[in-house]
Amino acid sequence: MTPDKRMSQRLDRLQKHLALENPTLVSVVNHYRALDEVAITLGLLKQTESYATQISWWPLISILGTFSAGKSSFINSFLGANLQKTGNQAVDDRFTVITYSSDAKVRTLPGIALDNDPRFPFYQISEQIERVSEGEGAKIDSYLQMKAVPSPQLKGKIIIDSPGFDADEQRKSTLKLTDHIIDLSDLVLVFFDARHPEPGAMQDTLEHLVKGAQRRNDSSKFLFILNQIDTSAKENNLEDIIAAWHKALVQTGLSSGRFYVLFNKHLAIPVKNKTVWDRYVAKRDTDYARIMKRMADIDTERVYRIVGSMESLVNQIEQQAIPQIRQAKQLWRKRVISFDITIAILLLVGSMFIAYNLGLLSAMPAPFVLLGVSGVLLSTFFFSHFWLKKRVAASIAKKLSKNESYGNIQHAFLKSTGFFNSVFFSNPSGWGKQTMERMNVIHYDIDRLVQGLNDKFTRPSGE
Repeated sequence: MTPDKRMSQRLDRLQKHLALENPTLVSVVNHYRALDEVAITLGLLKQTESYATQISWWPLISILGTFSAGKSSFINSFLGANLQKTGNQAVDDRFTVITYSSDAKVRTLPGIALDNDPRFPFYQISEQIERVSEGEGAKIDSYLQMKAVPSPQLKGKIIIDSPGFDADEQRKSTLKLTDHIIDLSDLVLVFFDARHPEPGAMQDTLEHLVKGAQRRNDSSKFLFILNQIDTSAKENNLEDIIAAWHKALVQTGLSSGRFYVLFNKHLAIPVKNKTVWDRYVAKRDTDYARIMKRMADIDTERVYRIVGSMESLVNQIEQQAIPQIRQAKQLWRKRVISFDITIAILLLVGSMFIAYNLGLLSAMPAPFVLLGVSGVLLSTFFFSHFWLKKRVAASIAKKLSKNESYGNIQHAFLKSTGFFNSVFFSNPSGWGKQTMERMNVIHYDIDRLVQGLNDKFTRPSGE
């Protein structure tokens, strides 16, 4: 079976699953197929690639933060199971993908279970890790594991628990996985330790998560949680701790996201002052309920996220990929024409010099001599032209990206500067009236999809 056929069958299987799990998304896969065809025509994708495989079609919640912030305790409490190890030291240096299982037994599976299963968001992630850190792709089990848990809370969603950001040195491959997880997630819970809310203790998390969140167009999916706030109850300085934490976040430039405080009521030791403790419990219960609601609503957010991802790809192709290729082609054309003029002048001067030395300028040469000389000159010029076209294109392509979210700009540019592509054509190969009409249809379909989703939840007319 050819690779492109395997990709088509993979999308077919995805649609069959969605028909049972969320029928609204079945048609969305077809729209991704249409966008794939445009990208393949442009050279942004290969026949064996699809934008539909770059996103998670399952509701995904990621749990990130420092190692001592109580992430594992939160997960155990949410699942109603003692699944993740807890402690004040780093207890796990791998990303754990937690999924539902109908078995009564908890099972831990190696990273290959995720790397080789196209239904999960880490399919072939080892290849991406290998590109970032040579030799690390083969160590996928050192980075990933999957746990199948018989918890009703997991039905219809996936939770990813991350190693603490200060659990070990920040390897490029670990950060690559973190970025990948954030991109795919519908909800990102970022935990901080209330016992150490000062900026120094949070530096790694602030650097890799907070500063990244503020640059994203989906920053509303970040929930920043100051956990284990019960440890401040003896000093009764809840507001002061929260204010210091907020200040540390704001100083990084963060202006979006939601902020909560938590503690585990099953592990906390109440203080004697009932009024103080009741205030802490009330704040905790209110914030916990809000977090649970966001987690419960991610199925709806998931649909909007998938449709929004497609819209983002369409805009990126039109507003980023096409202009980049056009700009690169303009530079290519300028350089090739400049070389052509230089070569033409050199050939003309060279031929005049040879003709002068052979005495051909003092007498009218025979017609066949003129034809022969002209043929040699033209052949030399055209050979040089096509050779230079390829060389100049290769030189410019080296500076173009191969791994943008919307595809391979380098490959698309080289396709647009091939043997049969004239230097006078400014548009990328495959970008014409018909392709633009197909993009307009996709735009229209996206608007219809969003309107259909909105109709399920809103009625502005009051009907």
